[in-house]
Amino acid sequence: MYITRRERFNAAHRLFREDFSNEENLKVFGKCSNPMWHGHNYELFVTVKGEIDPQTGFVMNLKTLSEIVNEFIISKIDHKNINLEVDFMKDKIASTEVLAQTFFEILKPQIEKHNAQLHCVKLYETENHYVEYFG
Repeated sequence: MYITRRERFNAAHRLFREDFSNEENLKVFGKCSNPMWHGHNYELFVTVKGEIDPQTGFVMNLKTLSEIVNEFIISKIDHKNINLEVDFMKDKIASTEVLAQTFFEILKPQIEKHNAQLHCVKLYETENHYVEYFG
């Protein structure tokens, strides 16, 4: 059985490499390399899987899943500059792909404490662009 929780957050970022010139960054990352930053209204979908607990009828309590996602991800990234203010993104490129992979790595052990397995992290950066990471 699979169950999914959606959370939302807003954050700013810039796609760039410090070892690239502004021209090289623009060539590789386009307008997302704007030195003045830009932001998104992200949607994060966290899917867990497991057996249904016969006592509760749940794979995992969605309230608990929401609390985990909010404590370990949302509270640290919402209304922040990902490049400058988010500790778990230090020295990483703030792409949607890297964000999803990092979220997965952070959430996996927390979810496993509740007898469920993290199946997938899906992260929408825009309505036209999302990534899925399965670990």
